[in-house]
Amino acid sequence: MSDTNLVIRLAEDDDDFILGLVPRFVDFPLPPWRKRHECIDGIRGDLLRHLEDGTANDFLFVAENDEGEVVGFIELQKTQDFFTGRTNCHINNVAVAPSHEGKGVGKALMEHAEGWAREHRCALITLAVFPGNERARAIYEAAGYGVDLLRMVKPVR
Repeated sequence: MSDTNLVIRLAEDDDDFILGLVPRFVDFPLPPWRKRHECIDGIRGDLLRHLEDGTANDFLFVAENDEGEVVGFIELQKTQDFFTGRTNCHINNVAVAPSHEGKGVGKALMEHAEGWAREHRCALITLAVFPGNERARAIYEAAGYGVDLLRMVKPVR
């Protein structure tokens, strides 16, 4: 079964839905120096700032199925490429309600991001993903995303 008739629109009064999906962003093995509750708090805080204040370069979209049920969201941000200075589109967050996984919602949100990036004359679409999030990495790679930079980390004790 697929959610073929999706409407993707700017988020309005969708705070509870969006914030309810935050635990999904850490539902896989994290690096040993990352604490699950700290990641959840950080992601929730960042989303709350956007939902409450908004920013000029940050855009939150939700996907609704043909019954008007919100089934996923994506957060896009216009950024400037460090190397070229050109405008890029960064996917801050993308999540699908568990009951709608595998129905094309994530793909539709990612395709929306590509169209939005073209419309805003972005040179690249970027995103970050934890190494342990193998499911998301496989989806991104299948969609044509490749590694650009690797962020290396060493805890200081």
